[in-house]
Amino acid sequence: MSTRRSLGALILSNVLGGVGVASGIAVGALLTESIGGTALAGVGQALSVLGAGLMAVPLATLATRRGRGDALTTGYAIAALGGLIVLVAGWLGSLWLLFVGLLVFGAAQATNLQTRYAASELADPARRGRTMSIVVWATTIGSVAGPNLSTAGAELGRPLGLPDLAGPYLFSVAAFVLAGLSATLLYRRPAGWAPPAETGRRPRGSLAALGWAFRHPVARFAVVLLITAHAVMVGLMSMTPVHLRGHGQVLTVIGFVISLHILGMYALSPVFGWLADRVGPMKTALLGIVTLGAAAVLAFGWKDDVTMVTVALVLLGLGWSAATISASVLLASVDAGDVRVPLQGATDALMSYGGAAAAMLSGPVLVLIGYHGLALACATLLVPAAAIGWVARRHRRLAGDPDPAR
Repeated sequence: MSTRRSLGALILSNVLGGVGVASGIAVGALLTESIGGTALAGVGQALSVLGAGLMAVPLATLATRRGRGDALTTGYAIAALGGLIVLVAGWLGSLWLLFVGLLVFGAAQATNLQTRYAASELADPARRGRTMSIVVWATTIGSVAGPNLSTAGAELGRPLGLPDLAGPYLFSVAAFVLAGLSATLLYRRPAGWAPPAETGRRPRGSLAALGWAFRHPVARFAVVLLITAHAVMVGLMSMTPVHLRGHGQVLTVIGFVISLHILGMYALSPVFGWLADRVGPMKTALLGIVTLGAAAVLAFGWKDDVTMVTVALVLLGLGWSAATISASVLLASVDAGDVRVPLQGATDALMSYGGAAAAMLSGPVLVLIGYHGLALACATLLVPAAAIGWVARRHRRLAGDPDPAR
């Protein structure tokens, strides 16, 4: 009963967290553009992703010392504060305050990402992929609803003197508060968990955990794939609203396209979790890399066709989902010792830093060489990940794995 209750808490918090994050994603670049110009449009998204990276390790450390529940509650509380700062920045028209708010707002993504590892600790190893993916899937509900609240948020914010592009953050703040309450009231620690102070164990640091991972070919591939898939997804997705706005599309259409993209990110996650358990995370990871590449090719070749750009964004979400779930399963499977939670936090931090760098560069790239150039740059990022995956597969073969592609 305790396990079901805890899984229910993770699912509910992901639904609410998804609403909060997606409400902001749909308008974040546009709000930044309206205050600071097109060249800075990617900076706001970059700062949100950077904020997720900055919070990943502290939240993992808190999870190690106090438990996942306290870490989740703290993360959502910080994200709600970020949303409030964004609202004030929009009301004042202050670019620097907007950047501060978006940075703090990024704690929500770090918290949502942590829930998949919390789910893995509640799961049987044979069903780890499916359990993790169901919690990730729960984000679908909130993430698809979030961008479609843009118009309602704009209307809700007008009586408060907020610009239309800031109003949706009202939903973000409310959603994060409710997500934090669900984690506080419903989540229970797994049986047998105890803080390091009570067991005499000394927690491993994030740098030591990463050092261990990069000496382990499979763990190294998992880390690199998570970083690469996130960078490709954020880089292309963050500039799509700006690209579509430049082609005369209205906010409702842009929100719909982003909703479909986020649907691709989460709706089929149970399928990818099942594939990771059934045919293996290595094969599922390859599927993710190929799908991300296909998305970049479509965006490159049909950048002026709104329908094809929409299809590309859906494939981008699907590829991210397959890559993220398979890599997370690999990461949760390679070690069960003290290195596990610090490695998860450090990897999520690097994942967010990679996404932040991609978002930061995407605005200038869009200005200099256009949307098709941005798509080509994203496709190029996949090559090193594929090469490191081939090395990991070869390592598993030499180690005697009967099916190294699993």
